[in-house]
Amino acid sequence: MRCIVLSRVAEGNRRARKARRKTLLGVLCVLCGCFFVFVSASPQVGASRVALATVVDPRNRPIVDVEADDFVIHEGANAREILSVHVADYPVVVMLDTGGNARNDLPMMERAAAQFIARIGQRPVALGTFGDPPAMLTTFDDERPKLMERLDAMPAASTGASLLLQGAALAAQTLRPTGSLFSAIVMLSASPIDASPNADALVSPIVDAGAILHVVVNGANRSTRGSGDGVPLSGPPAALRSLVEQTRGQYTTIYTAASYRAALDQIADRMATEIMIEYLVPTQSKATDVKVGVRIPGARVRGFGVAPR
Repeated sequence: MRCIVLSRVAEGNRRARKARRKTLLGVLCVLCGCFFVFVSASPQVGASRVALATVVDPRNRPIVDVEADDFVIHEGANAREILSVHVADYPVVVMLDTGGNARNDLPMMERAAAQFIARIGQRPVALGTFGDPPAMLTTFDDERPKLMERLDAMPAASTGASLLLQGAALAAQTLRPTGSLFSAIVMLSASPIDASPNADALVSPIVDAGAILHVVVNGANRSTRGSGDGVPLSGPPAALRSLVEQTRGQYTTIYTAASYRAALDQIADRMATEIMIEYLVPTQSKATDVKVGVRIPGARVRGFGVAPR
């Protein structure tokens, strides 16, 4: 999805602009000696799609006080009718590293994850780990107090391997039954070393789930301790970074356990400003060359994908 910026000279607020348009139309009617009968356009029979995006002002500050009238969407040369706009509230899976390399980092991970979960609001959240083997500790049906209880009681890191991609695949599998248009997986890893077997085969299920993958990695821990004898390590971190970019997520490298909190704050800030824009499309049409614009002077749009309703 490509995003463009539409700017125009605006005086006053949105209500003033609408009032001026109505006044101008009335003046034109009088001058031309004609009259208009205003009728609503015939409803377009079709389906809808939803675009996920953020809007920032000229100083790169997020804008969330927006309405449907503030946006313009085109697919190719065709303008689309905006149906609704609201702040995103899609489900999130948080996965913590409990492999051997995470023994020292785990307490800081847990505290950072607790603050992150509190910050992203009352959206569905599930919690899991990706030691050996990866496991889900809660489901989306569990209430937030139970989730926090499981987080507080998370077992200490074992001597086993860290299976980041295998854990991400488990998170994607957990998200799939929700049927959510958008979703996210947040991985906290104590090391850039991933001992997931058959790593290449795990990429497709993660991508197919359509989830946004965010990864926070402590780059200071490069020891292969706990990877297990005979277990092939995954490719270089560049491959994981590429996967994160493909899903429009964030890959963050830190060098101290105290930085997990700051890294998760950045992800929470983004989630708090993401907007879901639903728009009408013809039945069986394809989302090709989608362009999202905003009518707020100087503002810019960044898109994170389009999904069918």
